[in-house]
Amino acid sequence: MSDPTVLRAAPVAAQPPVATPAPRRGRQPRAPRRGRGGLRSLFAAPARWTAVARLRAGAASARIAAVTAPLRQWIGRVLAVVSPLGWTLAGGALVAWLAASRLGWAEFGYVAAVFVLLLVLSIGFTIGRLRLDVGLVVDPLRVRVGDSAGAQLLLTSHGRAPVLPVGVELPVGSAVARYTTPVLRPGSVHEELALIPTSRRGVIGLGPVTTQRGDPFGVFRREVAWTDRIEMFVHPRTVPLEPLGSGLVRDLEGRTTNEVSMSDLAFHTLREYVPGDDRRYIHWRSSAKASAVSGTSSFMVRQFLDTRRSHIAVVVDVDPDSYAAADEFELAISAGASVAVRALGDEMDLTILCGEHAVVQPAPHTALDVFSRAELTPLTLHRATGRLNTLAPDVSVVLFLTGPLAPFAELRRARSVLAPEVGTLAVRAEEGAAISLREVAGLSLVTIGRLGDLPRVLAGGDLG
Repeated sequence: MSDPTVLRAAPVAAQPPVATPAPRRGRQPRAPRRGRGGLRSLFAAPARWTAVARLRAGAASARIAAVTAPLRQWIGRVLAVVSPLGWTLAGGALVAWLAASRLGWAEFGYVAAVFVLLLVLSIGFTIGRLRLDVGLVVDPLRVRVGDSAGAQLLLTSHGRAPVLPVGVELPVGSAVARYTTPVLRPGSVHEELALIPTSRRGVIGLGPVTTQRGDPFGVFRREVAWTDRIEMFVHPRTVPLEPLGSGLVRDLEGRTTNEVSMSDLAFHTLREYVPGDDRRYIHWRSSAKASAVSGTSSFMVRQFLDTRRSHIAVVVDVDPDSYAAADEFELAISAGASVAVRALGDEMDLTILCGEHAVVQPAPHTALDVFSRAELTPLTLHRATGRLNTLAPDVSVVLFLTGPLAPFAELRRARSVLAPEVGTLAVRAEEGAAISLREVAGLSLVTIGRLGDLPRVLAGGDLG
């Protein structure tokens, strides 16, 4: 018997054999490849070849540029020697020669010969090197307004042949001092002096010293720089001040913070002795009372609050809208410089901010350089003061120097970016004004008419 649970497949009918075509002789066509790509790969391949070609071309051009760089620099220096008159003569000689050869005019040939002869004779004046040593001595590099200053220029010949007269140029600020040296024999030294104007505060650039060699016709002109550029600082006028620990600026002993310390000046509280505490700070009288009350031997030690060292910031308003005249800005600069010099003398931490120029805890010989660089810039006092939070977050006193046209609202905005515990004082420089002092919204505002008024103001003397 057959099992009814077993599944059996149905019989499959036999299929007739299929005839396979005979293979053709010769090259057979390739079957198309399957997979991703297709026609897209046919277009992507040229793009890849183009990218590779570009990379190779870029690398080749970079190698060529590196190899030919010295040659191109030399050609550039040679072409820079030719003056506009020299290019005119060269072009005129070429045009005259073409006209003579094409038109058969001998006169144009003579003109071309004269131009070429003039060029050849002019080249002889610029060929060769100057056997010179050029030195520029500037001492001191920092002077006050009105002090005399000068630069010494030394030219030493160390060649075997005499050096013909050459022109020497010394840039002094926006002006240029020009000299002509005599014939320098081998080993001789020639000295030139240049007076430097110091009537106004600022930074004066000196140099580089250059020599000019050329022909009498002005066809070629060859310049050689011998020295680097030197900066000379003309510091503003200052006035001596009393120590800043008295008067309107009171911060000599520092300011107290909320940080607890075991050794400082500001007493905070008493606490029980913990092993490791310094026994010098045991308060014996309080320890005896605590022992009597508790009936056990216990010690009480003093605990203090940290005090920060005085840090004064001098902020000069550089907004041109705050001043009616340039002399008022110079007065504000001089007042700020006087306070900075006194702060350094009192060994206080100092931050100077004059617009975009700022310095934190400067050395005494460089503190006034910031005031020399200060210029009128459209930068409000509020924006400038905002930098103090980054430059000097531990500042304790801020001194604002501004002009008579600065609105009081701008001073309040500048004060608002500082911490509440920071002491502030605003000094308004108004040319010819009488001394005055007023307190408005927690901000002290002082007006001075000349630099000599500043000591009386900061000392808190008679302001009437």
